[in-house]
Amino acid sequence: MSAPRRPPRRRVDGVLLLDKPAHLSSNAALQRVRRLYGAEKAGHAGTLDPLASGLLPICLGAATRFAQFLLDARKRYVATVRFGITTTTQDAEGEVVLARPVALDREALAAALSRFLGPQMQTPPAHSALKFEGRPYYEYARRGIEIPRAPREVTIHAWRLLEWSPPDATLDVECSKGTYVRTLAADLGEALGCGAHLAALRRTASGGFDVADAATLDALAAMSDEARTALLRPVSILVAHLPRLDLAATEAAGFLQGRAVAVPVITEGRDARLHAVFGPDGLLGVADVREGLVHPRRVMPAGSPSTRRSEAAA
Repeated sequence: MSAPRRPPRRRVDGVLLLDKPAHLSSNAALQRVRRLYGAEKAGHAGTLDPLASGLLPICLGAATRFAQFLLDARKRYVATVRFGITTTTQDAEGEVVLARPVALDREALAAALSRFLGPQMQTPPAHSALKFEGRPYYEYARRGIEIPRAPREVTIHAWRLLEWSPPDATLDVECSKGTYVRTLAADLGEALGCGAHLAALRRTASGGFDVADAATLDALAAMSDEARTALLRPVSILVAHLPRLDLAATEAAGFLQGRAVAVPVITEGRDARLHAVFGPDGLLGVADVREGLVHPRRVMPAGSPSTRRSEAAA
């Protein structure tokens, strides 16, 4: 008996806020969402490790062109750090390397947290998806091969101690893109002299989005197609933090063709900045504005609802 045929892919544009379960990779979660929507194109805005749960924005269709703006946003997590045990992966999925006694109190922990605030250099973990010579770090780590791992600047904007139940601390962490919370946990443990690893992690916010507004995979699977579609946010929410610039239909048509178009009036202070560009029917893309000209950087794909009238005008 032959396997049932999958329904054909269709064009779906929008952003889904997914509450990813723990012990599932971000890519596996993405593929489940893509199948549920029958979407031609999909991507996620910020990988979560399999261990972690929480907010994983999924970009469908045209939204994939603007995912970078969410990747660059601040992230917020609730992290459980277990002191006294160091692991190979800096989290609970690794093998134990070293166990040490824990003689900490709340005051010592709070003082250590304050030393990690602000910009700092962080060395990415050996077990990560970053690549060296075309291969992810974790492939080298699994083979016992040491590779150079250059420190990167990250910023811890805020973090506070939610609960201290030795040897575990529950922390609320707000950080920049590219921050590895498991490395932060390991570094904190070394600073306190007892070692530590990340026991659990949940992303609670990314950019202006909150996990309280996200849907689970089980809930999505139980919905009708109409209900799932109603959950999608417009592509424009990915660029809502940018200053807005509106073009008339004629200028919008040129913009969609990748041409720089003139703007009659540029408000003082807006020149040479990235803008979200809109036409009569919605988002057209993002652009740099320089010396009275709008230079396209990202453009909505042909045939999207917000571009059809502009394309006709061309």
